[in-house]
Amino acid sequence: MNLSLSVLIESAKAGKLISFPTDTVPALATIPVQAELIYAAKQRSFDKPLILMAAKAEDLWDYVQGSQREYQTWQKIVNQYWPGALTLVLPASDKIPTVMNPVEPTTIGIRVPNHPVAQIILAQTGPMATTSANLSGQPALETKAAIEAQFPEVLTLESTEYQGLGIPSTVAKWTGNNWQILRQGSIKLDNYGF
Repeated sequence: MNLSLSVLIESAKAGKLISFPTDTVPALATIPVQAELIYAAKQRSFDKPLILMAAKAEDLWDYVQGSQREYQTWQKIVNQYWPGALTLVLPASDKIPTVMNPVEPTTIGIRVPNHPVAQIILAQTGPMATTSANLSGQPALETKAAIEAQFPEVLTLESTEYQGLGIPSTVAKWTGNNWQILRQGSIKLDNYGF
């Protein structure tokens, strides 16, 4: 269902499942406490965590926890790569609903997308539970028409092109001392210091 930007944002705040474009692939998104909607729509198993996406890094820091030294390390990476196609998997704070990562609730993936429409939406909704728009195990859908065909219940944005780079974000997990690359995306990194 195609909605105006303002109606889409209000629907998202009310806990509806929405879709919007990002710099990588289009996202399915909802407020974190409604994350089960994403798992149901995608037919996704609960061992695959969701990502918490926000308009700026400051909106995400309350959802993670670490030492002052760790925050400084994370901030350096954030300053270099955000907004952008990098997801950081960090220790989760107790603000993260377990449904975001049921199998390993002690961590959470966070990202700030480099896309003007995503930024506008996230600035008004606050951090959202997100993942790529596709049935689990299938390639990410890259157009609004494809999303509407596969997910007729998902609210979409009228008169907006959804296509991004078509390459998912790079995913890097903090191990306590350095980074472990879980998925190489458009940003090429190594495990040790970026």
